[in-house]
Amino acid sequence: MKGSCLLLLMLGLAGCNASKSEQSTEIVTLGSVSQCKQYSGLPALWGKSKTSGMVEIPAGEILFGSNTGYEDERPFYQNKLKVNAFWADQTEVTVAQFKSFVDATGYISDAEKQGGAAVFIQPETDKVAMMSWWKFLKNVSWKNIDEKFPALNEPVRYVTYNDALAYATWLGRDLPTELENEYLAKGFSDQEDIGPKSHGKITANYWQGEFPYANSNQDGFKGIAPVGCFEANPFGLHDMIGNVWEWTNSVYKGPHSDMHMGNPQMTRHHSKQVMTMTIKGGSYLCADNYCARYRAAARHPQEFDLATSHVGFRTVLRK
Repeated sequence: MKGSCLLLLMLGLAGCNASKSEQSTEIVTLGSVSQCKQYSGLPALWGKSKTSGMVEIPAGEILFGSNTGYEDERPFYQNKLKVNAFWADQTEVTVAQFKSFVDATGYISDAEKQGGAAVFIQPETDKVAMMSWWKFLKNVSWKNIDEKFPALNEPVRYVTYNDALAYATWLGRDLPTELENEYLAKGFSDQEDIGPKSHGKITANYWQGEFPYANSNQDGFKGIAPVGCFEANPFGLHDMIGNVWEWTNSVYKGPHSDMHMGNPQMTRHHSKQVMTMTIKGGSYLCADNYCARYRAAARHPQEFDLATSHVGFRTVLRK
């Protein structure tokens, strides 16, 4: 009897170990500049496993929002919200991954259809008009940045909500909800919010210095960084804060504290209004003196059909 129990126990442990080993083969070792620069942009078993490049996220709960950030981050629910277990991309979707989607489907992005995208142009002086650093440049798209093809290990940019959702659907996945994204970014933490530093150490790609004209590059990057250059969070995910904003599948309705503010259905009847989706995590353009939304609880509205130089995405697979 003891022998049978021992055999069952050993088989059970072997099964658990096999599962963990299988997952470890589907993600890559990142977390340093040398590792991220050597990354091809395609995770192991790409095209062979439905969870390639993904991390299994356990169920849990978080306080959704923050009492210390901007007004629209104030929690509507004072109790913690539960989140079911699911899978999430280890990194932001890379140029290489998006290229494989386009190569397989012939997909044409919104920026290509629109003839260009919104690009950040760094001014040389602080004597500039507000928001004048954004320019619509013709022919810019996910595959044409500064008149060249971007690095394969960079997060794909100049993608709209439509583009991101099309890619996710191709893989049988989805974009995370705002709650899921915030849960991923907070990663087991009981803190109300998580920022771009930990114990005084920079842990994300964001703007150091006076935005928009002086970037001291203390994080080692003047602009966008390859995915996974910074250490993973407790869930094993990279760049949940900074680098690029990430699309969610949640319509932006206004502050958490006012659940009646805004009605996304109105966009179907008023042509002058454009539906805005919630983006999360901040980007390489967030600075202490401007934006300061390089935090897990931070949120911002983004027009669903607007392609820009500081927004990307990652996907999830629900169980």
